[in-house]
Amino acid sequence: MNYGIAIFPSKRIQDAANSYRKRYDPRYALIPPHITLKSPFTCSENDKESLIAELKHVANNMSPFKISIQKCRSFAPVNHTIYFKIEPNEEIQSLYREIHDSKFPTNEPHPFVPHITIAQQLTTDEYADVFGQLKMTTLAYEDYVDRFHLLYQLDNGSWTVYQSFVFGKEQL
Repeated sequence: MNYGIAIFPSKRIQDAANSYRKRYDPRYALIPPHITLKSPFTCSENDKESLIAELKHVANNMSPFKISIQKCRSFAPVNHTIYFKIEPNEEIQSLYREIHDSKFPTNEPHPFVPHITIAQQLTTDEYADVFGQLKMTTLAYEDYVDRFHLLYQLDNGSWTVYQSFVFGKEQL
């Protein structure tokens, strides 16, 4: 089964992201706006309990933190993905490192860039038009992160929460 690890932002930020995703993200219906902490990976049923125990340990040692979104950016010229940029902070970097320094192999295809995708798989003209407008837009979102989620992929390609892990709370 495919799994992933992500943070879901507040409804306010999800609504802002979805206002673009409805039109510019073909994966809109498959998963809510999120910050990917671990790209999709497979895990056997035998290894799943060990994975969950490791994630509980990571969450127990984390404290809640704030994130800030001030602008849109893009991964061009690699691809035409446009995203809300999460301003760098030590807390989200630390969470990412803790998850990836666990005993589970990393399979990340790219360096960690905390973001929330709002548009992807755009044609060159669409990308130029949409990003041209968005890079002039001023954003001012702050959010409080106090948990992350282990997700699993359903047969139809959509993702759903398998288990949530709250920071600093002893997880049984």
